[in-house]
Amino acid sequence: MKVIAAYLLAVLGGNPAPSADDLKDILGSVGIEADDDRIELLLSEVKGKDITELIAAGREKLASVPSGGGVAVAVATTGGGGGGAAPAAAEPKKEEKAEEKEESDDDMGFSLFD
Repeated sequence: MKVIAAYLLAVLGGNPAPSADDLKDILGSVGIEADDDRIELLLSEVKGKDITELIAAGREKLASVPSGGGVAVAVATTGGGGGGAAPAAAEPKKEEKAEEKEESDDDMGFSLFD
């Protein structure tokens, strides 16, 4: 992801075809050691392609990936007499998870406002 981010920064900066050295310079400017193999792989994959077309194709692929929210919607929309009890039973579990996160913050030994 770091190499991809560096590539996108170079393109946004006005360089339509960044080289490996350009990406290494960007990564090096923030203290990241560049992996030559990953840079070469990325450059070989995007060579001769328009970045906006690549992003659009990626969005189409991600749109077809199911997300975790679809199951909860399906349960809530089934309706019926027994359907109302199922979401109510799921709510305490969510609250317990939220409380666990708060407790883990206390275990760190410091506070943001100390």
